[in-house]
Amino acid sequence: MRPHRTVGRTIGLLAAAVFAATGCGAPARQDAAAAAGTAFEAAVAAGDHVRACTLLAPQTRRQLEQDEQKPCPAAFAAQKLPTASGVDGVEAYGRQALLMTGSDTLFLSLFTGGWKVVAAGCTPRPGQPYDCLIKGA
Repeated sequence: MRPHRTVGRTIGLLAAAVFAATGCGAPARQDAAAAAGTAFEAAVAAGDHVRACTLLAPQTRRQLEQDEQKPCPAAFAAQKLPTASGVDGVEAYGRQALLMTGSDTLFLSLFTGGWKVVAAGCTPRPGQPYDCLIKGA
C-alpha cells in the first residue's frame, strides 16, 4: 500500500517541527509522551492488540481498520511492528511528540484524554518524510 501524500507530508512536517524544537518541550510533557509511547511499545511486545488499539489516535485507528477491512485488534495483529527495547529519546513541542527507540519511531499527539500514537513503525528516509507502517490519514 502506498502512503497517502498528505499523511507523508504531515508526518514530515511534524518531524521537522519536533526536531527544530529540540529542548523546547517541557519535561513533564516529554515524560507524559514517553509514558504513552512506552505503554504502546509494551502492548506491541506483549501482543496485546486490544491495548495497543486503545493507545492509537482516533483517526489512526480508523485508518488502520479501513486499510485492513477488520476491527482494530485483528487489523493490528496483521502489522509487523518492530519490538522496542526502551526509549532512546523523546522530543515534545506543543501537542506533538516524537519518541525514538532502537528499532522504532513513534509520532504522538496530545488529545483531551492524553497522548495517543498517530504513527508507528516509522523509519526515516533521507530527504523524505518518514515511512510508517501504521498512520492516520
